[in-house]
Amino acid sequence: MSGEIFHYDLLQERIATRPLENREEAKLMVVDRTTAEIKHLKFKNIIDYFDAGEVLLLNNTKVIPARLYGKKTTGGRVDVLLLQKIQGNVWNTLIRGKVRCKTELIFGSISAVVISKNPDGSWMVKFDASQEALFNAGKMPVPPYLKRLSDRQDEFDYQTVYAKEYGSVAAPTAGLHFTENILKQMKKKGVIISFLTLHIGWASFRMMEKGSTTVLPEFFCVPEKTAEIVNNALESGRKICAVGTSTVRAIESSFKNGKIIARSGFTSLFIKKGYFFHCVNRMITNFHLPGSTHLYMVCAFGGTELIQKAYLSAIEHQYRFYSYGDAMLIV
Repeated sequence: MSGEIFHYDLLQERIATRPLENREEAKLMVVDRTTAEIKHLKFKNIIDYFDAGEVLLLNNTKVIPARLYGKKTTGGRVDVLLLQKIQGNVWNTLIRGKVRCKTELIFGSISAVVISKNPDGSWMVKFDASQEALFNAGKMPVPPYLKRLSDRQDEFDYQTVYAKEYGSVAAPTAGLHFTENILKQMKKKGVIISFLTLHIGWASFRMMEKGSTTVLPEFFCVPEKTAEIVNNALESGRKICAVGTSTVRAIESSFKNGKIIARSGFTSLFIKKGYFFHCVNRMITNFHLPGSTHLYMVCAFGGTELIQKAYLSAIEHQYRFYSYGDAMLIV
């Protein structure tokens, strides 16, 4: 996969373990694909890069308290991540700890049994509790590279201010920088804000293996109103900015026969070098892990050489990386 992506070394101290108290004060790197110019600003300056009539696309997915800490009836500890509800009380999960089919699990007053192992390494588990009960028992699934357990503060920090539709097991992190104030100013300026949904699952944080050509499917929904707004912008040549790689994946998965089709379903779209972006011409994103599908997409959008230059500049200027870190606007 030469030229598609790059790898870089990062000190642990550059990984943000908490967001800034004021999200608007996060650093913002602006990368110009035409001039290759890189600017260093604050996220609150994002408003200066939008004009009336331009479209800001946001992913309104909401992170579920998907992490359950428990034990086997034999005593060994297990860490279960809820990925997707299949039917009834059966969930597709990831399990840390040694289990096999028919292993019985206990999470306080909740019991469960491992049903089967899927080809991708995930597990089917049947619980004796409702979704509501599981969410009450669960914790926010903050990334393992934070090297800490989630706490009450993460229940606020790890959601966008516009989160609405439950279903993700990871936050659409580019959106974490937005505040009610910034969105209000965007609207006042005449920027058209529109929403879609993509529930972020294992596909988004599973590292790509060498030679991989596909990613696991994720559920998404592009409403009629959003499709209409984007299509009108395409027809009139107005700029369309997607906030986050999940938003890009959803809207690009809805493009067919020259326009966006309102639809819902599952997408396995893997955006990498050589992909033609049909509608998104600007992207707001965070700084991503080497080997992630997110970095493949960002390199496809901005060009590997320029994005590598931007990442090295971010390290030099002491940007904060990953989920709770700083942001990049690619224009």
